[in-house]
Amino acid sequence: MTALSGTLVLPSGAAPGRVEFDARITRLEVGGPLGPAAGRPAPYLLPGFVDVHVHGGGGGDTMDGPDGVVALARLHVRHGTTTLLPTTITNPWPDVLRALRAVAEAREATAEAGLPDLPDLPGAHLEGPFINPGRLGAQPPYTVAPHPDLVAEAIALDVVRVVTLAPEVPGALEAARAFARAEVRVSVGHTLATVEQVEDCLDAVAAAGGVAGFTHLYNAMTQLSSREPGAVGAALSRPDAYAEVILDTHHVHRAAFRAALAAKPGRLMLVTDAIRAAGAGDGESELGGQPVVIADGAARLRDGTLAGSVLTMDEAVRNAVACGLDLTQAAALAATVPADYLGLADRGRLAEGARADLVVLGADLEVQGVYVAGRRVV
Repeated sequence: MTALSGTLVLPSGAAPGRVEFDARITRLEVGGPLGPAAGRPAPYLLPGFVDVHVHGGGGGDTMDGPDGVVALARLHVRHGTTTLLPTTITNPWPDVLRALRAVAEAREATAEAGLPDLPDLPGAHLEGPFINPGRLGAQPPYTVAPHPDLVAEAIALDVVRVVTLAPEVPGALEAARAFARAEVRVSVGHTLATVEQVEDCLDAVAAAGGVAGFTHLYNAMTQLSSREPGAVGAALSRPDAYAEVILDTHHVHRAAFRAALAAKPGRLMLVTDAIRAAGAGDGESELGGQPVVIADGAARLRDGTLAGSVLTMDEAVRNAVACGLDLTQAAALAATVPADYLGLADRGRLAEGARADLVVLGADLEVQGVYVAGRRVV
């Protein structure tokens, strides 16, 4: 049994207290004075972060195979991510399937070996190739229509938890229904869809009993205007749909972030969309075989297109606080909302009986400790 004291970041607000845990939280005590410890303020105790969109980090990439998945996972857990979905990129279909199998292999190996330094890997995010070739962003040009045979092949692997889909591509609505019936979250993204096309897709997902979202809101999708609301307008006007946001100060203006936060209470979540260069600083890297240059904290293709990010979830939380959120609100965006999106009721908040996925932050909101199912990894 392990016990930690500090400022507990709870759904109801931050309060001094103590948490006791083994693999799960066994006891929460709220109240009492904090006081300094060894001349330092008491730490903040948060639920572990949940990242539903991460391509790489620490030199590894989801498309590399199991070793790449393990490398990226090791980087992100050090920054407080205790649950993550390794994310594919648009490649030839056999390569995408190979990457999905690698995520399943890494997930199984992690569970069997009980590796102490990795986050939980409940599955993969299939981003591409079922997207619009006219809104690739930094995705390579290997898009395909979501033919029922391809959709069935992906579902049969039993590893896809989120799929990015452009509603306007041929076969998208039936694909959305099939993924929804398989309990895969359908996320609208890399799309040139009208608001009506997006709403038809969201309605199809809901009718199939599924959950819908939006991939990196504002980026690689049709924008909001007064007479053509586009995908952004659909995202902001649908209270039932979730949405990702990359809060790295490059992808989304803070005013746009605040607008999304106001429009989507309980449905907006932070993601990193990180690439293999995350954790390495400025320099050269790659994404899907394309050269990428990292400068001033932004990853871009040679033509200037943003190419994922080098963001980590602890930095995203600090950026959210810098935008005016308190730590309780930031923790909800980084942990509670994405856990709810994935249907993972056993994590995402500090509560008795929940998995002991914990992040310890100092007064400067830098990571001081990370626990995955009660195991200290940082």
